[in-house]
Amino acid sequence: MLIALHKNARTTPAVRAEIAASNEPASVLAQRFGITEQTVYKWKKRSVFADRSHTAHHLQTVLTPAQETVVVHLRRTLLLPLDDLLAVTREFICPHVSRSGLDRCLRRHGAGNLNALKPQQPALAYKTFKSYEPGYVHMDVKYLPQMQDESSRRYLFVAIDRATRWVFVQLKSNKTAASAQAFLKALHKACPIRINKLLTDNGKEFTDRLFASKEREPSGNHEFDQLCRELGIE
Repeated sequence: MLIALHKNARTTPAVRAEIAASNEPASVLAQRFGITEQTVYKWKKRSVFADRSHTAHHLQTVLTPAQETVVVHLRRTLLLPLDDLLAVTREFICPHVSRSGLDRCLRRHGAGNLNALKPQQPALAYKTFKSYEPGYVHMDVKYLPQMQDESSRRYLFVAIDRATRWVFVQLKSNKTAASAQAFLKALHKACPIRINKLLTDNGKEFTDRLFASKEREPSGNHEFDQLCRELGIE
C-alpha cells in the first residue's frame, strides 16, 4: 500500500503511532525524531496518523442568489447548452458547482428548456454563429440587480466568439471606459483565438459614436477604440 505524505511532513504514520504510544517526555521524543515538542503533543492527541487532506471540508457546490442571476443571464443571452454553461460557470463563477445543481437552478428560473429560449422566428437579417469565422467576438454588458449581501450593484461583462462559442466573463463594479478597457485586455490575453473583429453596442464605455458628430460616426479618439487599434482589432 502506498501512503502519500504531505510535501513538508517530517514523520511517517508509523513514527506518529510510536509517539502517541510512548510515555517518554515530549522533549526526548522531539530530539529523537527531529521535530518540535508541539508536533509531539499534536500526535499524542491523535488516534489516526495519516495526513489530513488540505481540501476544504465544505466546498461551495450550490450557487448563491447573485451567482444564479449571472448564470441565468448567460443561459438566456448566449443560449449555451447545459454542459457548456457548466464549464463556463466552473471557470468564472463557482468552481465546484455540480451539473445537477446547475440544472435545478435553470429550471427554477424558467430557463431549463433551451429550445424554449431560442427565438421562434429569427429576424430576416439574422445570422447563426456558424456564419462567422473564428475571431469575430461579441461583447456585452449586463447591469445586475443588487443582492441583499452586496453594498452596490455590479456589471457583468461577457464576450463570446460567434464561431466557436468560446466565452469569457468578468464582474465589474462599474461600466466605465476604464473597466471596458481592462476587460478587453484580459479577454485578449485569455482568448485562444486571434480576435479580428469586435462587436459592441453604442454604450459610452465602448464608443463616442452618439456624441462625436451629427452623422453619429465615432471620432476614433475614444480610449476603447484606441485600445482596439493597438491590439489590431477592427
